[in-house]
Amino acid sequence: MVSTSSTTGTEDIYAGASETTDGKVFTVSGQDWDEIAAGLGEQGGDAQERVVVNMGPQHPSTHGVLRLILELDGESVTEARCGIGYLHTGIEKNMEYRSWVQGVTFCTRMDYLSPFFNEATYCLGVERLLDIEDAIPEKANVMRVLLMELNRLSSHLVCIATGGMEIGALTVMTIGFRERELVLDLFELITGLRMNHGFIRPGGVAQDLPPGALDEIRGFVALMKKRLPEYAALCNANPIFKARLEGVGHLDLEGCLALGVTGPVLRSTGYPWDLRKTSPYCGYETYDFDVQTWDTSDSYGRFRLRLNEMWESLKIIEQAADRLAKMEGEPVMVADKKIAWPSQLAIGSDGMGNSLDHIRHIMGESMEALIHHFKLVTEGFRVPAGQAYVPIESPRGELGAHVVSDGGTRPFRAHFRDPSFNNLQAMGVMSEGGMLSDVVVAIASLDPVMGGVDR
Repeated sequence: MVSTSSTTGTEDIYAGASETTDGKVFTVSGQDWDEIAAGLGEQGGDAQERVVVNMGPQHPSTHGVLRLILELDGESVTEARCGIGYLHTGIEKNMEYRSWVQGVTFCTRMDYLSPFFNEATYCLGVERLLDIEDAIPEKANVMRVLLMELNRLSSHLVCIATGGMEIGALTVMTIGFRERELVLDLFELITGLRMNHGFIRPGGVAQDLPPGALDEIRGFVALMKKRLPEYAALCNANPIFKARLEGVGHLDLEGCLALGVTGPVLRSTGYPWDLRKTSPYCGYETYDFDVQTWDTSDSYGRFRLRLNEMWESLKIIEQAADRLAKMEGEPVMVADKKIAWPSQLAIGSDGMGNSLDHIRHIMGESMEALIHHFKLVTEGFRVPAGQAYVPIESPRGELGAHVVSDGGTRPFRAHFRDPSFNNLQAMGVMSEGGMLSDVVVAIASLDPVMGGVDR
């Protein structure tokens, strides 16, 4: 390491060191640590005490293309840093060149494990700028809550499944993805797609629930009530599982607040911060559920917390399904035809494209309908100048879209506060001083999604 000093002679903490290519570089490719240590012994001096290794960006245990730069003393981690940017997509910049509705199809691809939350926070911001929050149909809000809680389930299932896989609990992985497939089947039934839905739109949702959807949802809830106890039986009191997770990745409340960490990591410190309760949106204040907390501030507490949150999501899904059963035929899109897109959309008999009746109406019966449809799709609607930020509680914490309009048909700026990006700051604090094998556990407990980090 090469130190740099400021002109006054005192060390600058923000530019204190820079990496060089001096010294021998070791490529660790699966051999025993004794072999590496023997090679280091030949170097002597400082080289024997300090090794810097790269973990990732192509590594099965870094939850995507995350690169970790680890400084090791034996198998203890003395310093840990994140290298991000390998999945940069330019989504936020691209949204400036698309209409307000087209922006939904971009932001849904950011945190690809919780797409409905990306869509919801963006649309809530646009609706606040349009001043139509009170005009959103109740059925649209109930459908949004239903989809978000189903999405919270699927996201937590992936977190627990991949976390189990990374410590060798393969059964947890297989049953986790088994249940997630059931949720994706419901998404496909309701929206036509398993992911990247673009279903939540400014003004409501794209279309109504298809016939039989509520029966499928209720069947899924009944099945999950039988399946969720399997995770508890496999892991909660499992001595091997607990030994790998208890006391690992410790981050207390003070550390969470200092780093802006939210979600399950924050609630694992015992602090009941959940935006569904503290700053309700989409009518969450009308649902009966409890904010789950734990008091251990470690990876084990975060696992137990997510397991408990899935039970709460099932309670909300049941309530939403009961409400939707009484809303047959009610609108799911705002009444203002200058905003509602798609306008009176009806799916064709093949499940794709517009229905013939819809095409016949806009093409043959009403010139005004054709012109309006053309302008709405190609140009889009105008949004009054201003800015809005509406945060929501995603599976990973506070997710918010800062949406800025200059009065045009496209966003002037759309910037997302993604919880994975903020939470990833804690990786170094959680890992330093622990063992190399515990780094993976700490990352898994953060549950970062790199699509949301890099955007």
